[in-house]
Amino acid sequence: MASPLPPLPDSRTEPDGSAVIRVLGYNVRSLHDDEDALARVVRACAPDVVFVQEAPRFFRWRKHAARLAAKSGLLVLGGGATAAGPLLLCLPRVTVERAEDVLLPLTPGLHRRGLATAVVRIGGARLGLVSCHLSLRRDERYAQAGLLLDRLAALGVPHAVVGGDINERPGGPAFRRLAGELQDCRAVRPWGGEHTWPAHAPDRRIDALYATKGVEVLGCGVPAGLPGVTGADLAAATDHLPVLAALRVPAAP
Repeated sequence: MASPLPPLPDSRTEPDGSAVIRVLGYNVRSLHDDEDALARVVRACAPDVVFVQEAPRFFRWRKHAARLAAKSGLLVLGGGATAAGPLLLCLPRVTVERAEDVLLPLTPGLHRRGLATAVVRIGGARLGLVSCHLSLRRDERYAQAGLLLDRLAALGVPHAVVGGDINERPGGPAFRRLAGELQDCRAVRPWGGEHTWPAHAPDRRIDALYATKGVEVLGCGVPAGLPGVTGADLAAATDHLPVLAALRVPAAP
């Protein structure tokens, strides 16, 4: 059994208008595993926003995404099949300014990849969101990291969070390309576990949350040992472990 974790800040709006938020990154393997266990993990993490990878993409995919959101106490913000798998979920208190699904260039013979993006307001903060799932091939993965950074800049917001399955460890070129422009939240303020895959015996960190430089990272890691998150549920939910972070986002001007 995992040891209890030190407390992670809860979501709140500060007197200065800044917002403390919780964000969760999670590869759900197209909901092929125990969906109820998955929803229990998400609810226990109490996120404002969930960056989902491998959301259902085929038959009745919208219905499946809506069911997961409902079981988790969340709403579908954007993404899914129209983003080739990345999905964004959020609490009802999140105000959505705009959302856009982006398909990345297709390499013949490889899986199509995309981005689920949005600009939202939470409390007094305004920020961009990008959920991503990068290629299994090294050269394509590196190029996709650059396209992701370009899309992030095009959102036109000073603060943003990226969540994704990078399919690469922190020493890899795509991971380093993202971490060179953004904060790798786990590296900045470690909390909880480190490794995210495979869920039954994790030995590598290939899933990550990143934030722009103006966002304060209060803690980030795998929430094994968080109250309500059991080892049985983590093993049954999907083949990846989730990454949870608490962030303080400055108030919008």
